Amino acid sequence: MKRICALPMLLLLLPLSAYSDTDINVVGLFNNKAIVIINKGKPLTLTAGQPAVQGVRLLQADSQKAVLEVEGKRKELGMGQAATVTGNAASAIPSVTLYADARGHHFSEGQINGATFRILIDTGASAISMNSMDAKKAGIDYKKGETVQLNTANGIANGYLVTINTLRLQGLVLNQVEGVVMEGTSPQVVLLGMTALNRLEMKREGIALTLTKKY
Repeated sequence: MKRICALPMLLLLLPLSAYSDTDINVVGLFNNKAIVIINKGKPLTLTAGQPAVQGVRLLQADSQKAVLEVEGKRKELGMGQAATVTGNAASAIPSVTLYADARGHHFSEGQINGATFRILIDTGASAISMNSMDAKKAGIDYKKGETVQLNTANGIANGYLVTINTLRLQGLVLNQVEGVVMEGTSPQVVLLGMTALNRLEMKREGIALTLTKKY
């Protein structure tokens, strides 16, 4: 039985931004108003119906979400959510930028084998780590994988070594990435560990984390 080091529950997250892309993060929501950070700049207040600011126009907003037009594309973002929208100019290297939440964690919505999950990027996890329910949602027959032992905050736990066919974080796509599945409900979110992060260049700038694909 192979033993690998896995998953402290505190994680650090991922971002990426490509040349000519627009990075936008929603940091405040009100009726027909939204406070946003564009391209890592200072917070700006957008009002529905007003002209675009730095390529971003607010179409509507309430306390739950903002509907924005970014580079001519419609995006819906909730409080604390971020997105990178590719402009018309070609981007040579895929990347995405995420912003830390109030506790300093970076989360992103992503897809594993086409199924959507909330993902936390964790440099302390050896591999992409998920619970067995999430694995089933992603169509992973994890019990066919090799049995491994995981060093967790609660001691040694058994898991299964699997291969994830496709991982997508916004415009960033990785194929054939090693992952680990744990029986039960832990971890509660998918952890983006080093089997993925080793294939990305990570750059921190304030609360922003940019991930750029190496290969």
